[in-house]
Amino acid sequence: MNEPEPTAAERKEAAAIRRRWINIGEILAVIGVVISALALWNGYSERKSNEEERAAEKAKQSTVSRLLILKAHGEGRRLDLAPHNGEQAIQGQTIFFPSMLGAGAIETTEARIEADWVKQAVKSADEKAKTPGDARMPVAIVTRFVSGGTAVTDAALYDVGYKRSGGGLFGGTNIELRGLALIGRVKPGEAQARVDALWLARHPDT
Repeated sequence: MNEPEPTAAERKEAAAIRRRWINIGEILAVIGVVISALALWNGYSERKSNEEERAAEKAKQSTVSRLLILKAHGEGRRLDLAPHNGEQAIQGQTIFFPSMLGAGAIETTEARIEADWVKQAVKSADEKAKTPGDARMPVAIVTRFVSGGTAVTDAALYDVGYKRSGGGLFGGTNIELRGLALIGRVKPGEAQARVDALWLARHPDT
């Protein structure tokens, strides 16, 4: 038995239903494209963020590896100097005393400060600044070291702690070194000028 032919109204309604399904399909396709684009952007952003974090961490590690902080071992006649970072290897140092104290600069390939190096400056400091007992002597230390296979130069101001004894009419001045304290970093070419300026700031009458 043949089915009756759809009426014009039924054909019109069927066409409308098909158009609705087509529109829904188009909308779903657009949504799919948007979701895919968002997923791609999210993946790109995440990769870029991770790369930036890795680059920042690498730069931080490079900065840290090039930053030298000295520590001192021992006391008395000699302070042995070493970097806090065990991966850094000191190759040589120049130690600058305030030039107005007449001690001059000391070149050494063994990282250390000897009491005899300080003694002349201390004797002059006693005369100029009347430094009693426990005291501190500013020095600038320019250090040549290797970090991660790269040769680096670092310069900083330090205070050398010491105790003076003796002197007077019946004996010479004795110097006992106590330790080393970081003051701040300087440019290598400005080391002498900066330690001179620090001494004069502390002892303007000298």
